[in-house]
Amino acid sequence: SVPGTKVELTVSCRNLLDMDTFSKSDPVVVLFLHDSGSSEWKEFGRTEVIDNTLNPDFVRKFVLDYYFEEKQNLRFDVAVFGAQDFLGQAFVALGEVIGAQRGRLERPLTGVPGKRCGTILLLAEELSNCRDIVTMQLCANKLDKKDFFGKSDPFLVFYRSNEDGTFTICHKTEVVKNTLNPVWQPFTIPVRALCNGDYDRTVKIDVYDWDRDGSHDFIGEFATSYRELSRAQSQFTVYEVLNPRKKCKKKKYVNSGTVTLLSFSVESEFTFVDYIRGGTQLNFTVAIDFTASNGLPSQPTSLHYVSPYQLSAYALALKAVGEIIQDYDSDKLFPAYGFGAKVPPDGKISHQFPLNNNAENPSCAGIEGVLESYLQSLRTVQLYGPTNFAPVINQVAGTAAQVTDGSQYHVLLIITDGVISDMLQTKEAIVTASTLPMSIIIVGVGPAEFEAMEELDGDEVRLSSRGRFAERDIVQFVPFRDYVDDSGNQVLSMARLAKDVLAEIPEQLLSYMKTRDIKPHRADPE
Repeated sequence: SVPGTKVELTVSCRNLLDMDTFSKSDPVVVLFLHDSGSSEWKEFGRTEVIDNTLNPDFVRKFVLDYYFEEKQNLRFDVAVFGAQDFLGQAFVALGEVIGAQRGRLERPLTGVPGKRCGTILLLAEELSNCRDIVTMQLCANKLDKKDFFGKSDPFLVFYRSNEDGTFTICHKTEVVKNTLNPVWQPFTIPVRALCNGDYDRTVKIDVYDWDRDGSHDFIGEFATSYRELSRAQSQFTVYEVLNPRKKCKKKKYVNSGTVTLLSFSVESEFTFVDYIRGGTQLNFTVAIDFTASNGLPSQPTSLHYVSPYQLSAYALALKAVGEIIQDYDSDKLFPAYGFGAKVPPDGKISHQFPLNNNAENPSCAGIEGVLESYLQSLRTVQLYGPTNFAPVINQVAGTAAQVTDGSQYHVLLIITDGVISDMLQTKEAIVTASTLPMSIIIVGVGPAEFEAMEELDGDEVRLSSRGRFAERDIVQFVPFRDYVDDSGNQVLSMARLAKDVLAEIPEQLLSYMKTRDIKPHRADPE
C-alpha cells in the first residue's frame, strides 16, 4: 500500500520513576513497531538521552509512514540509559494519537509492579510535503553572565509553534563553554521541522546557560519566522535576547545580549521516487555462487539441490529477491553470471560465466529466465572454487563507469554461501565501485556465520582497502535464513524480505546523486 502521509511524533515524559540515588535518571525512549506478519515487536528507533531529568522533552522525533488502512501498533519503552533500568512502557495505535484532540495523547506508563511510573505524552503532526533543508549559523554577543565563577556556557533551543499556539522543541545547538560571545557550529534542519512548511509560523529561540546538574539557567529568548530568517541571505539579522522577568523588574533593562544570524541557505532534498519518475533507469545484474562449498547439487544437503517438490535454497532466494527488484528494472532483462565453477568445453575455472552460455549477450528475460538459465548451468558446469567476488563486481563497475550522469544506476545481486576467498581484492573492488552509480546486495544462503559479509556491508565500520575508505556505503547484506521457515522452503514474509533487501538502495542512489550534484529531471506533467 502507498503511504498516505508522513507523521512526526514528538515524545515527552512526566514524573518518571527516579532510579538514580545521587542524581535524577538519564532517560531514553525506544519505539517498537508491531510487525503483523511475524507478530514480533521490532525496534524502530530511539530518542536521544537527556541527562538528569524526570520530565524529559526529547528533540529527536520519530517520523512514521501513516497507512490509513492498517492498524499500526506502537510500543514505547522508557529506560535509564546505560543502567538498563526499565522505567515503564505504553502501548498505543498510531491512529489513536492522530485521532486524539489536537493530536496530543497522554498515557500512563506501566510495567513496574507496585510503582506509579508517570506518563508519556505524544504529539503527532502530519508533515507538509515541503522537502527543503536549511543550513544556518548563529553567534551571540554580550550575553548575561550566569555562572558565579567564569562566564556562561550558552546554547540555543529552537521551538516551532503548533496550530494551537503551543511550542514543540525542534533543535538544540551544542554548548559553547565559558564565553558571553559564543559562535555556534552551522547546523542543518528540514524546513518542515522548523515550521512545517508554513513560512510565517513563529519560531521561538531560547538562550540557556548550561549546568552540569541539568538545571540550565534561562538567559533570554527571541522570536522569528522562517521567512524572516531567510532574509538573512542578503543581510545580517540581529535579534535582541530578552528576559521577560528582568524586563518587568528593572526600569533600565535593555536586553540580555544579542544573537546574530551569520548565514542561512536552503537546498531542496530530492527523493528516490523523484529520480525514478525523472527517468533514472535501474539495471540489475545477478551473480550466483557455484563453488564446491555449497555441496554436490545431486545431494539433498546441497544448497543447490533441486527436487521435483521444492526449489533449492539458491533458487528460492533468487526467486524471492528477484520478484522484488523486477518491479524496478526498466527493461526486465537481467545479465546473469555464475562464479567459482569449471566450465565446459575445456573445464577452465571461471568467475563470471554467463548462465545462458551466451558471452555476447548474458541477459535473461525476467527472473524466470534467470532461473531457467541457472538450472541449465547446474547440469553442465562442475562446482569448484575458489570463491572470488571481485571479478563480477569489477565487471558491473566497468559497465556503471560508462554512464555516470545519473540516468543509469546499477545493482548487483550476489547470492552466496558466504565463504569468500578473495576478501582483499573484493574490498578493493567495492571501494573503487563506491564512486560509481552502483549498489551491491549480497544474499547469504545456508547456515554459515556470515562475519565476512557483515564486514563488507560496512554499516558498523566504513569499509576500507589499503588506507582508502569507501566514498559511500554501497553494500547491503541479507542472511536469507532469517526469512524462511524451519523447513527452509517457504518464505515467511515476502514483505519483510522486500523491505530489508531494498532498504538501503534508495539512500545509496541518493548519496551518489547528491555527491555528484545531479538533480532529477522534472517529469512532464501528465
